Amino acid sequence: MNVLVINCGSSSLKYQLINTDTEEVMAKGLCERIGIDGVLTYQPKGGEKEKTEAAMLTHNEAIQLVLDALVNPKNGVIKDLGEIDAVGHRIVHGGEKFTKSVILDDEVIKTIEECNDLAPLHNPANLIGVRTCQKLMPGVPMVGVFDTAFHQTMPAKAYTYGLPYEYYEKYKVRRYGFHGTSHNFVSHRLAEILGKPYDSLKMIICHLGNGASISAIKDGKCQDTSMGLTPLEGLVMGTRSGDIDPSIMEFVANKEGLDMAGMMNVLNKKSGVLGISGISSDFRDLEEAADGGNERAKLAMEVFAYRVAKYIGSYVAALNGVDAIAFTAGIGENAPTIRKMVLSYLGYLGIKLNEEENGKRGEELTISTPDSKVTVMVIPTNEELAIARETLALVKANA
Repeated sequence: MNVLVINCGSSSLKYQLINTDTEEVMAKGLCERIGIDGVLTYQPKGGEKEKTEAAMLTHNEAIQLVLDALVNPKNGVIKDLGEIDAVGHRIVHGGEKFTKSVILDDEVIKTIEECNDLAPLHNPANLIGVRTCQKLMPGVPMVGVFDTAFHQTMPAKAYTYGLPYEYYEKYKVRRYGFHGTSHNFVSHRLAEILGKPYDSLKMIICHLGNGASISAIKDGKCQDTSMGLTPLEGLVMGTRSGDIDPSIMEFVANKEGLDMAGMMNVLNKKSGVLGISGISSDFRDLEEAADGGNERAKLAMEVFAYRVAKYIGSYVAALNGVDAIAFTAGIGENAPTIRKMVLSYLGYLGIKLNEEENGKRGEELTISTPDSKVTVMVIPTNEELAIARETLALVKANA
């Protein structure tokens, strides 16, 4: 089966066409600057990456350009659109309504729309992608895979905030968590590598990228995760502040003359390691600057690693122990220095770092020594493949 995976943002669209029989990526790419001038990136398997400037006034044009590229006689990978058997869509927020992936029909889409106020920047864009694909590929099954679904096994003690309970009852204000597709994929892969049943392990998954989150998994279920109602809570990230004293918002807003929207812009887009360093949200830039003696770049890295270590420690307590820890995503997979900094706090767990293995990037690795009491691994995430697998399973089950 060929599954087209779509990750639709407000002005961008990522895509992959995956053969689920072999799990090979047949083609992948990105549409950028939708609604402005439009740039299509397309790369067939084994081929060169191509960039084309093309008008994309709406997502209709963007998705049409993707489909045209896939069937292009010159470098397309399928003969016609009939070879696309299903489309898997990333949906950011499913609220409490969706605990697993679903076939998308009009009723389901209406229910997803009811969650839009929980993710006003993401869900509407995700649904634009769904509707556009329905229009351009009538009759092709559409599947929604939710970032929040994996975390819906959290107990109430983990997802309940210390606010008046009526806010939960009226508005569903609670912890939801994100990056669920990645946490699910990596935790299952970790159990597979360890050769142990998924529901027998205590695992901590560290998804460390520009957006970063950590999850605690026990007996095959997510027990807690660092992101909250929105992706702003938790770790210090590329441009997000993570956990702060809420009163800071009022204090800074009064000093700087900011309204709520201005303050949220600071917390989401001007904070994190970018705000601390004043240089960049990219850890490659930070590491280069720190090596050159830039103290604020060094501080930003230290703050990031310290917060990750604190969360790991708190989740060891929540799980009452841990069998394995995995690093994943852009930083987790490619920043040996950050991994070493984080693990320097975890000696009390009996973890010893294999320096040689940790020095590698972008590979599936065991970076703890054989005599460590806790296994620590680097496992590259593959959210697109996870979405394709979910889509395949649902389409087959509903055939």
